[in-house]
Amino acid sequence: MKLSSTRHSLKGLVTGAAIVVSAAVFISSSHREAPMIADDPTADNTDVYAFKSPTDANKIILVANYIPGQLPDAGPNYYHFAEDVRYEIHVDNNIATKGDDIIYRFMFKRMNEDPSTFFLIRLGKENLKTTYTLERSMDGGKTFQTVISNGNVPPPNVGPRSISSPVGLGASDYNALMKKAVVTANTGERVFAGQVEDPFFVDAGGIFDLGDAPRMSGGKPMDLLRCKNVHTITMEVDISTLQKDKKTLTQAASILDPNYVIGVWASASRQKITVLNGDGTKNNNGPWVQVSRLGMPLTNEVIIPIGKKDLWNSLSAYEGNEKFAEYFYNPELALYMNDDQFGGAVPALAPLRIQKKSLGAFGFANGMDGLYPLKGNAALNGTALAENAFGSVLLPGPGKPRSVDLFPLFHTGVPNLIPYQLAIGKGENPLAAGKPFIHNFLPNGGDMLRLNMAVPATDRKSSEFSSLGLVGAVVLAFTDSRYNVNGTKLEFIPNMDGFPNGRRLEDDVTRIALQAVSGVVLAGIGLYYDDYKLGSGDYITPRTLAVINYATGIESNDVKLKTEFPFVQTPNPGNGPNVCNCDGNQGDLKPIAMSRGPLPLGEKLGLAAPEMTISTQNPVMDNSTVRYHVAAPAHVQIVVYDILGNPLKVLVNAKMEAGTYTVQWNTAGIAKGSYFISANKNGKIARTIQVVKI
Repeated sequence: MKLSSTRHSLKGLVTGAAIVVSAAVFISSSHREAPMIADDPTADNTDVYAFKSPTDANKIILVANYIPGQLPDAGPNYYHFAEDVRYEIHVDNNIATKGDDIIYRFMFKRMNEDPSTFFLIRLGKENLKTTYTLERSMDGGKTFQTVISNGNVPPPNVGPRSISSPVGLGASDYNALMKKAVVTANTGERVFAGQVEDPFFVDAGGIFDLGDAPRMSGGKPMDLLRCKNVHTITMEVDISTLQKDKKTLTQAASILDPNYVIGVWASASRQKITVLNGDGTKNNNGPWVQVSRLGMPLTNEVIIPIGKKDLWNSLSAYEGNEKFAEYFYNPELALYMNDDQFGGAVPALAPLRIQKKSLGAFGFANGMDGLYPLKGNAALNGTALAENAFGSVLLPGPGKPRSVDLFPLFHTGVPNLIPYQLAIGKGENPLAAGKPFIHNFLPNGGDMLRLNMAVPATDRKSSEFSSLGLVGAVVLAFTDSRYNVNGTKLEFIPNMDGFPNGRRLEDDVTRIALQAVSGVVLAGIGLYYDDYKLGSGDYITPRTLAVINYATGIESNDVKLKTEFPFVQTPNPGNGPNVCNCDGNQGDLKPIAMSRGPLPLGEKLGLAAPEMTISTQNPVMDNSTVRYHVAAPAHVQIVVYDILGNPLKVLVNAKMEAGTYTVQWNTAGIAKGSYFISANKNGKIARTIQVVKI
C-alpha cells in the first residue's frame, strides 16, 4: 500500500490515531506513584501540563497538579495545599546554562477565621482560609523576587449552601470564586491556585491488573479519576518571559525554531526536620528536601522499579539520569509486547507487538541491538545518529534497543534531524530526509516536558483537533493531501502542539504511551513492522493498523474543559450536582470516531461526507442490533472484521431502498476484543465503526 493508495484509508481507520515519532511508557500519570509519596498526598505531584494557550498565541499555559484522588465530599477536613510544602514549577530554556533558568515558587498559608465552628464555611467566613505567596527566580534559583504576596485560594467546593447561600459565602456560584481568585503578578503572569476537577483520565483498575486494558477479564473500563478533584497551580505566561533571549513569538524563524524550546517540570519539597510537639502542633526546620517531582507523565509510575522510585523523586530533573537509563533502553512494559517473552500472558496487549526484524535487519525487542549495528557507518553522516552529532547518546552500545526512540524523548527531546522526521517519501530508507513535524530538543536536562513555543495551537473547536496530540498530526500528514504532497517541506499540521510536544489537558497520553512502547515511533520514521514486505511499498501493514487502533476504553476527559483561563474545570461539589456524570463512564459507550472505513485495506476513499450511517450498542452483547440508514437506493454490504482486518461475517449483502434498517449480529461465538463493522454502498466504503466485546 503505497502512500497514494493509503492516504484516505488510513485516515478512515482512525480519526486521531496514527504513526508518531513519540515515546512514553505506562499509565496513571503520577498519582500515588512511589511508596513514600503515597503516604504524603499533600506533597504528591500528580500531573504537569505545558501547552500553547488556545486563546492567545503569545501565551503559554503551565499547570502543576497535586494531591491525588480527592473525593468531593471528604469533610470535615477537606483537601488543601500544605503550609509546610514548597511547591515549584521549573523551566529550562537554554542549553548553555546548567540546571533551571526560571523557577516559580509557591508557599501557602491557612488562617482560621472562625474557631468556634466545625463547618468549613459559615456566615461569610472560611476555615481554613488559604492564601499564597509566589516568588520568581530568573537566574536559576540564585535570587528570588516576590511577584504575588497575598494570592487567594478558593475554598473547596463544599456544596451550594456553603458557597452560594446567605449563611455561607453568598457567592453567585463556585465559578465566581474561581474567577475572583485569578491573580495577575506584578511581572505579568496570570495565576490560579485551588481545587479543580482532575483533567487526567485512565482505566487504572484495568491497567494495573496486569495490563488488562482494554478489559478482557470482564467489567467495564472505569476512569480512576472520574468525578474526583485535584489541587492545581495554573499559570499563563508570556512567551517572551520564557524564551531564553526574551524574544516574542513574531521573532521566531519558523514554527520549529530551536530557540523557542522550553523544558518544564514541577516539584514539592519539605524541610528536613519535623518535630511533633505533643500538643497538636509541629515545627519544621533544616534545609529543604525534594520529596516529589514530575515532568513527563508516567516515568516514575511504570518505568522506574519500586525499589528506586523514592530515589527518583528525590533527584532534580538534571541529576542521576544515568542511574535510570537502562529502564528506558529495555523497558519492562516491552516484555509484555513480545511473544518470545511474556506477551502471551497479557492478552489485552495482543495488538501491540514490537519490531524484531524491521526492514529485515533491525530488532527492537528487549535485549536486541536496535540500530547499533549501524554504529560508525558512513550512512549516518549528517544525521542525529552520527558520532559528531548525538551518536554517543543515541547509540551507546549493543543490547540497548530503545536508546534511539524512548530514551531521547524522556532525556533530550527530539531534534528536527534525520531520522526523526516522518517516513512520508522515505520508502525503505529511514535515513532519508522526511517531513519535519517536531523539534523540542533540549538535551541538558533529563525527565521533563519539552515544548516548542513557536508551534501554533490547534483550535479546540476544529474537527481536526485530536486528543492523541502528535499522533493526530501524523494521521493528517499521512492521509491528507494538504500536508503530504510537499515532500520534506515544513508545514503546520493540526496537533503538532500536542503531546509529546508539551502536553495539553485533552491529550490521551495513556494510549499514545502504549502505542509508542510497541514501536509506533520506529514505524513512523521508516522502521516498519515485521509484516512489511521488502519492495512492496505496502508499509501500512496489518500490524501497523493493529497498533494504531489499539485503545484502552477510556480515551477522553470526563468533563468538558473551560474555554478560557484557567481552562481546568470547576471542582465537583461535596453536595450538589457534579460537573461530571458520576453514574456514567466517558469511555465505555463511545466507539472510536471514524470518518471513513478502513477495510478492505487498499480501498481508496474520497473526502466527501459519509453516505450511510451505522450504529450499535458498544460494548456489544451476545446478540446485538446493528442499525443503518441509507440515504438513496443502493447495493448495501455490511461486514464485520477483526482487529487485523480479516472479514468474519457478512451481515447484509443486498439492494436496499432509501430508509433505516436493523440487522442482528450474534456475537456469542467470538472472542473478547475489538472489531470493526464496515458499511459499503455500491462497492465503496461509506462508514466504519469500532466496537468492543467484553
